[in-house]
Amino acid sequence: MESAATAVPVRGALRDGGWARGTRVTLDGMSAPPGPVSPAVMREVLGHFVSGIVVITAVDAGGPLGFTCQSFSSLSLEPPLVSFAPARTSRTWPRIREVGAFCVNVLAADQQDVSARFARSGTDKFAGVAWRPGAGGAPRIEGVSAWIDCVLRDEVDGGDHTIAIGLVQDLGADPERLPLLYYRGRYGVAADPPA
Repeated sequence: MESAATAVPVRGALRDGGWARGTRVTLDGMSAPPGPVSPAVMREVLGHFVSGIVVITAVDAGGPLGFTCQSFSSLSLEPPLVSFAPARTSRTWPRIREVGAFCVNVLAADQQDVSARFARSGTDKFAGVAWRPGAGGAPRIEGVSAWIDCVLRDEVDGGDHTIAIGLVQDLGADPERLPLLYYRGRYGVAADPPA
């Protein structure tokens, strides 16, 4: 059974017979409450968006460092830009920002343990993790699905996160390694990977 879409005008948003800015579109039988949304509801609903998992890495005077990140995205092809959003509470991101160069490691389907390791604070995240330095020195974790070496181009306010924009310097992928996916708080793999 299909639901019909309904435009709900907000502040007289219907213009020239079409939808305009300020229109909230809902499915019949489903209604979004007006006003601010709680973080718990936001997390629950956005958990329905499947994403990959990356580990952002760099090396500073203290050695290799990194953190797990779910909010990674391609941003632009020309110039080649990517983005991700570290939490403002991150103790690792300020150190990577200071370095100014990093590697985005796209985790492979069998690297759930790597994701969990780099999500924890206060541990030696690289203990037992094989890696080699990329051209800019940032760790490229062995066995990843893809890696993207970047320099920090910009940083933008993103509420309780900061949005980091990286200018891609080099990248590569292993087409035989499927990526690790994240959906509704759980890891997964593609059920029907492309040929």
